This record gives sequence, C-alpha cells and structure tokens, in this order.
Amino acid sequence: MAAFITSNLIGLLAKTLTARYFGTTIESGAFFAANRFSEILFSLVAGGALGSAFIPVFTGMLVNKNYQKAWKLASSIINIVTIILVLLSILTILFSKSVVRYVLAPGFDSVQIELTARLLRIQVLSSVIFGMSGILMAILNSYQHFFLPAIAPAMYQIGWIFGIVVLSPGMGIDGLAWGVVIGAGLHLAIKIPQMLSLDGRSYSFGLGLWMDEVKEVARLMAPRLLGVAVVQLNFLLNTFLASFQQEGAITAISLAFPLMIMPQAAIAQSIAIAALPTFSALVAKGDMEEMQRTLASTLRAVILLAIPASVGLVVLRTPIVQLLYGSNMFDTNSVDLVAWALLWYAIGLLGHGVVEITSRAFYSLHDTRTPVAIGVGAMVMNLGLSLFFTFLFNRINWMPHGGLALANSMATAIESVILLILMKKKLKGIAAPKIFDAAWKAMIASLTMVFVIVLIERTIMRQSILAGTVLSIFFGTISYFCVLVILKTSEVKRAAALIWAKLTK
Repeated sequence: MAAFITSNLIGLLAKTLTARYFGTTIESGAFFAANRFSEILFSLVAGGALGSAFIPVFTGMLVNKNYQKAWKLASSIINIVTIILVLLSILTILFSKSVVRYVLAPGFDSVQIELTARLLRIQVLSSVIFGMSGILMAILNSYQHFFLPAIAPAMYQIGWIFGIVVLSPGMGIDGLAWGVVIGAGLHLAIKIPQMLSLDGRSYSFGLGLWMDEVKEVARLMAPRLLGVAVVQLNFLLNTFLASFQQEGAITAISLAFPLMIMPQAAIAQSIAIAALPTFSALVAKGDMEEMQRTLASTLRAVILLAIPASVGLVVLRTPIVQLLYGSNMFDTNSVDLVAWALLWYAIGLLGHGVVEITSRAFYSLHDTRTPVAIGVGAMVMNLGLSLFFTFLFNRINWMPHGGLALANSMATAIESVILLILMKKKLKGIAAPKIFDAAWKAMIASLTMVFVIVLIERTIMRQSILAGTVLSIFFGTISYFCVLVILKTSEVKRAAALIWAKLTK
C-alpha cells in the first residue's frame, strides 16, 4: 500500500504537470487518445487477464516445489506475450491513421487525426515493454514480493515527468510521448534485480505450447480476456463519444479518472494484489474456511477505507482539481470540466474496490468464467448507460462527459453486488453480517467527516484554498477514525496495537 501511495503521488505530479503544460488543448486530447490505445494493447495481451490466470497456476507449482517446470511456464508466457505485442505494435504503426480515424476518435478533424496518429506511433512501443514487465510483476507477486512491482508505476511516471520537463520544451507534445516510452523501460528495469535474486530462476527459449500448464493459463485467461476486452471497449467508447463533445472533454475524463483511481489503487488494488497469492495458496491447500475468513476481513478493510475516500473526493472535488491542475493553461473552465467528471467517478470508488477483491477470490478458485461473465454483463450495461446518460445530460444542459463517468460508476456498483452474491454461494458464506457491520460504521463516520469538512470550507477555505483543503483532509480523517473508535471497530483497534508494538520494539 505504501508503494502504491508513493506511485500514485508521483503519478499525480505527472498528471498535474501535463495539465499545467498542455491544459485541455487539442495537443493534450491527442496525447491521451493515443495513450489510451497503447494501454488497450497491453491490457488485452499482458495486463490483468494474464496475471490473474498465470499467478494461480504458477503459485500452485511453487507450493508443490516444482520449480523447474514453473520457470519453463514463465519463460513460455514471456516469449508468447512479447511476440504477440511486437506484431500488434507493427500493425498499429502501419495503420495508425486508420486506427485514429475509425476506432479512437472519429470526431477529430484532419489536423487532430494526424497529430494523434503521430503520437500513437511513438507510444505504442511502450506496450511491448509493459508486456514483459507485466509478466515479471506476476512472477514476483507469486514469490510474495510486492514492493518493487508496486513501486514500478512510479518509475513509469518518472519517465512521464522527464518527457514533460526535459523533452517537451524542445519537442512539444512529442516529448511527452517519448517520456511514456522511457517510463515503460524504467517500469521494467526496476524489477530485474529482484528477479535475478529468485531461487530456482531460469529462462528458456521456446513457446511451450505442448505444456499442460501453458494450456491451463490459456484456458483461465480466455474468459478473463473477454472481460478485459469489454472493459477496454468501454474506455474506448468514452474516448469515442468524448471526441464529439466540447473541446477538453477527453482530457477532462482522462484527468478525473486517475484522481478516483489513486485512492482505489492505494486501497483496493494494493490489498487485492497482496491477497491473490494468499487466496491461491489457501485454495491449493484446500482450506476453504480460512479462505472465507480472509476474504471477509479483506472486504471489511476495503469498505472502511473506500467509503470515506469516495465521500471526501465528492465533497472536495473542486478545490482538489484547482490545487492540482490550476494554472494559466488550466483555467476555471478546465477546472469545472475535470471536477464535474470527478464527481460522478468518485461515487463508484467502493464498487471498484469490491470488484477488485471479489474477482481475485474467484481467480484463486480457478474460476475466471464467473467474474468475466458478470463483468461482461456490467460493461455491456455501461455501454448502454454511457449512451443514455450522455443523451440525458445533454437534454438537461449538463456537461455530457459527466454522464460517461456516472455510467461507469453505476455499472461497477451493480457488478460488485452480483459478484458478492455469487461468491457467498460458492464459499457457502462470506460472513455477511461482519461486512455490513463495517459498511454502516463507515457511513456514520463519513457523515461526521462531511460535517467537519463543510465547517472548514465555510471558514478557512474562503481565505485560502490550500490551507482549507489540507485542513479538511487532515481533520476530516481524524474525525472519521475517532468515530470508528467510538463505534468499537475491530480493525482500528488492531491497527493501533500493531503500530504501538512497532514503536515500542
């Protein structure tokens, strides 16, 4: 979690510099559109789909001490992924203009299409590097090493920042695109020293298509890949629809979504990544009772952290955006665009967190079909809701890109509820009363937090946005956890005991 927070803070700095250097201009819109397609290629081939299929199989082999075959599997997956991404990148470079004109942003004019295609030809190189880096991350996670893989995104963002500060003054927006490629290289490089220290490590050339384990990874990945494809299709649809909306819409959703993802990554993704190998080991041992208890405890932790984070983002959305992104290039109109999208993204933070944890539990049980089937249904709903809310927001004279964010939040919330219901049946219980106990306590504590924030907003915020925002976050957080203590929340007591034990060693 510490590594995720660090990475996200550096990522936030990267997005802040992007906003301040390029605002919500045509150049920033072209960059984010091209960046989206590169991320789609990586996500489809070597992203979460492959990791969620690879880790349970690889971890099972490590638990059974079958190291030689485990590393043959890892080598085969690395080789297959690299070949596929190289081929896809070559095709993207050759047909970059068509990709932009017919897939990414058909609402762009000829100048924007040319610019986006040029940036795409540069950034697509990062997808190949990320592919290799993604597999190394999965291997390290299987060995219970989490810090370097979690800090790797910070290295990517450092490359991004290098592109802005060092390269863009002479190269313009192209410098930022090259910074992304450099960042991808750093994302890979930071994992290599720890990879070389692993016991039993070895690398072999070959695709290993004959191996049953490779086939098992492919079997587990296939339905998950469909789910990832539908998720990426939703992101693609957002870019597609936003290209027809007011100037700055693509940049607005591209800057608002990371602000929601930042606490989501620090809370849910960090916990989920650490939990998957543990879930997989428990399943491999057949200890379903402990699996049920571990899942319930994990969900409680996510709920207790995600609810106040969501509420805080909603209440403080405008001052946060103004403080982070505000500049001469990022004027009041730009602040309003991003804050509007953040409002609707923030209400979906809890849903995203629950999906992260519950999906990992299914993957550990070697069941990728269920979460994928539900995810596909939810994302199809997201597609329909995106069109509906865009139309509705237009009719009531609200900025339509907010409808894209609301659709994402609603679909994810529905997905999380269905996954919990199905997991309860699969494990024959998930300690639902304990989960609901955490939810109502978090809601009561969040209401107290809102009262404190509003009080500060009406006094200090009027004199200083910076002081008001910092004090709102500080005292709001304190008030939240004080209420949890009054409500006798077990997690707070255990956390305090752990901290005290560390301090008194």
